[in-house]
Amino acid sequence: MKLFNRSNKKTQVSPKSTPFLKWRFIIVCGFILLGFFGLIARAAYIQVLEPGRLIQEGDARSLRVQLMPSARGIISDRNGEQLAVSVPVQAVFANPVEIFKHGGLSETNRWNALADVLDLDRAKLLHRLEKNKTRRFIYLARQVSPPMANYVKKLKLPGIGLKAESRRFYPSGEVSAQLIGFTGIDGHGLDGIEKTYDGWLTGEPGRRTVRKDRYGRVVENISQKSRQPGKPLELSIDQRIQAIAYRAAKEGVMDIPATSVSIAVSDVRTGEILAMVNAPSFNPNDRNDRQPYKMRNRVITDTFEPGSTVKPFVVYTALKTGVVNEHTLINIPQSKHFRVGSKVITDVSRIEPLATVQRILQKSSNIGVSKLSLAMPVEDILDTYRKVGFDEPSGINLIGETTGHFPNRYRWSDIGRATLAYGYGISLTPIQLLHAYTTLGAYGIKRPLSILKTEKVVPGEQVLDPKIAKKILLMIESVTDKAGGGGGWRGAIPGYRIGVKTGTAKKAIAGGYGNDYFSYTVGVAPISHPRLAIVVMVNEPKGDKFYGGAVAAPILSKVLGGALQILNVPPDADTLKIDK
Repeated sequence: MKLFNRSNKKTQVSPKSTPFLKWRFIIVCGFILLGFFGLIARAAYIQVLEPGRLIQEGDARSLRVQLMPSARGIISDRNGEQLAVSVPVQAVFANPVEIFKHGGLSETNRWNALADVLDLDRAKLLHRLEKNKTRRFIYLARQVSPPMANYVKKLKLPGIGLKAESRRFYPSGEVSAQLIGFTGIDGHGLDGIEKTYDGWLTGEPGRRTVRKDRYGRVVENISQKSRQPGKPLELSIDQRIQAIAYRAAKEGVMDIPATSVSIAVSDVRTGEILAMVNAPSFNPNDRNDRQPYKMRNRVITDTFEPGSTVKPFVVYTALKTGVVNEHTLINIPQSKHFRVGSKVITDVSRIEPLATVQRILQKSSNIGVSKLSLAMPVEDILDTYRKVGFDEPSGINLIGETTGHFPNRYRWSDIGRATLAYGYGISLTPIQLLHAYTTLGAYGIKRPLSILKTEKVVPGEQVLDPKIAKKILLMIESVTDKAGGGGGWRGAIPGYRIGVKTGTAKKAIAGGYGNDYFSYTVGVAPISHPRLAIVVMVNEPKGDKFYGGAVAAPILSKVLGGALQILNVPPDADTLKIDK
């Protein structure tokens, strides 16, 4: 049986073999070779022609520059006493990424201890760290003292580090606060000497370049640039005189009482400022005590109408132009009233019917100087005012100095010319007034004032006739003669011949003058051989006495007497005339 031998006649078909296409093979190989050579060309371009960019990108990921702060220059007085120094402190910073990588804020007691030592609110500190989880650097506290920094270090909190920096410290405190100024948290000056000479005092920080790995560890030191400390600054200030002046100013504010008292002392031989103080003052070491009205250096910023303190320069002009001489007698109405146009000029003190120019200065007669002013061209008076510096800065070069108001008119009324002679219609700063009397004390040699200690005396310019300047000094010496009725007798100093001129002026307000006063006294000593000039300004005296001779002259006597003794200036009370 062929039951199982059934034949299968189906034909077995073998698959056809794919024919080899040479052209396709060549194209594929061409593309492969093209890509291969392209990679080689790109690699060659990167490695040979443009290696800098890759190196730069690599360095950007691994190189770090660490700044090494440099100390700010020391400020000292003329005798080397330090007025501003930099002390090392620490800044506390946090790396939130590192903090939350190592357990976060779970150890609450230690984080609370950190907040307490830094005087931070506990909840706010934790919230701030939570809010900045992705950041790698935030400051928690700046200028932390070494003991506090040591405590933070012992807490061993992950992600908390210390960074070296410096803090400015002022040993003289409030005595020299407005003059020296202060620095900000970044170490740059914000006011006073610190700001004016910031470029000189600021050093160049050092730079250390290192390579770090992905974990922030230093693996290579690349380079290091040494730090350059700031240059020291030596002021012309004598801190001994500064302290005496500040104590007198502070006592004046409380005893008179007054809104403020400002004092400046200069050396007439060199133009150096030996003291410059204001009360009330502030503690520059306490940031919470920096209130605007305390921080203002009124000696260079506040302007006022100088009142009777300009009268010696009017008398100088009258003598210089020949309008009068020392012996000329001027008629003074006994009513103490002198009408000029529709206005009436009044004298405070009674004076003889016929008075010399010396007597006019001694009694500070408004009528007397008004008559002198009306007897000569107003341009002559303005020219003298310009020569002694009423229209320009003092040369002290401190940021914030103003120059007051110098009148510049084409036409002058008679009353305008009269009031100009006793200090109205013109405004000055105390430093400008001091500059004028420094020039007078130098027998007419005008030098710029300086807050820096001078190595050599500036020659100066002879702007006043020295013979007439000496006569004016003798005339203002009579102002301290109590027996002769001088209004500045409270400025006298036993053993010394002192020349002073007092002044009082109402404060200008919108539309006229108010009920407040500026009271001041300016002086030169000793008259036989002038060494010091001084200006004392009392702002808004509140007591029953408000005239310059009553409130400012006693302060001048305290400060000038102490300064003369400190500088070992010999007494000259027995000297009869100014040395030739």
